[in-house]
Amino acid sequence: MTIMPFLFCTGSLMMHPIEFYVENYRGVMIKVGIVGGTGYTGVELLRLLAVHPQVDLKVITSRSEAGVAVADMFPNLRGHVDLAFTEPDIELLAQCDVVFYATPHGVAMAGAGELLERGVRVIDLGADFRIKDIAVWERWYGMDHTRADLVEQAVYGLPELNREQIKAAQLIACPGCYPTATQLGFLPLIENDLIDTSRLIADTKSGVSGAGRKANVGTLLCEASESMKAYAVAGHRHQPEISEKLSMVAGHQIGLTFVPHLTPMIRGIHATLYATLKGEPGDLQALYEERYQGEYFVDVMPAGSHPETRSVKGANHCRIAIHRPGGGDTVVILSVIDNLVKGASGQAVQNMNVMFGLDEQCGLGQVALLP
Repeated sequence: MTIMPFLFCTGSLMMHPIEFYVENYRGVMIKVGIVGGTGYTGVELLRLLAVHPQVDLKVITSRSEAGVAVADMFPNLRGHVDLAFTEPDIELLAQCDVVFYATPHGVAMAGAGELLERGVRVIDLGADFRIKDIAVWERWYGMDHTRADLVEQAVYGLPELNREQIKAAQLIACPGCYPTATQLGFLPLIENDLIDTSRLIADTKSGVSGAGRKANVGTLLCEASESMKAYAVAGHRHQPEISEKLSMVAGHQIGLTFVPHLTPMIRGIHATLYATLKGEPGDLQALYEERYQGEYFVDVMPAGSHPETRSVKGANHCRIAIHRPGGGDTVVILSVIDNLVKGASGQAVQNMNVMFGLDEQCGLGQVALLP
């Protein structure tokens, strides 16, 4: 049988897959567990990890679906994942190299500590460790935080901002979907002190999968289709996350108006970001291209572009375009991601790759789905 050469976790180097594997990875496989595998981020993790050449999927947990074959619930995984859901078992999870928590808030803080003590790395896709200010977290999430010590230890998993810290991290707090699109859009302007950070505006739209897989009247097809609405205008949980992280970049407290919208599509986030320039900024296109040069998962599009959510569907990319209407003092940044990939599970896998010294693109080479 002849094996044809193809691109294999190299970024741009074309090499026979077996030669590349032996030369670079020496057969090392990362033993992976997933806590909470029945939601949209859980099945997206499975979709990505099932074809990751360095991953050995060991455990996938669900209290409600224990004993059910994963492929029976998610038929797209037939022939790719032969595991069944199991009850969470710390002894089984502790045998993994890394455990992903694809769970609602409150779950990871209850279980991550013991895994960390036993040398397991943890990547939380939920919100338990994202916000450093515990009082702020408790106010927005409506419960007591029981592991402030882990919040202090956690590294915020936006690789384009914290890559060096992620390399040595034991605990990763994956950013939310809206925060990912918004921060990547604003970062170059804030880092270069080009805008009035007291008046930032994020006008964001999300597909219905962002609401999760739980039954909810508002996300039924007949309720969400052929309609669009803003929600949580008075305050959304992602607003304090975005504000805290951008304030850390700016070196002072920023002001952010954040308005999310529900749109009648399954996947995708479109963030239209507005800021007021403090003076003549120079070539903004060149600024963004330089900032994200070498960042494979951030695509700064040609001047005048209007990125579409469909251009990132199923892929771990953020596509960005910069506009300055009329040459005035307002700058508009357009930022699109797939909320389930770069906004959640894909970014989690990207973090895993960084943590284990793999090529960041490994297992994340999917081309976006069109149409």
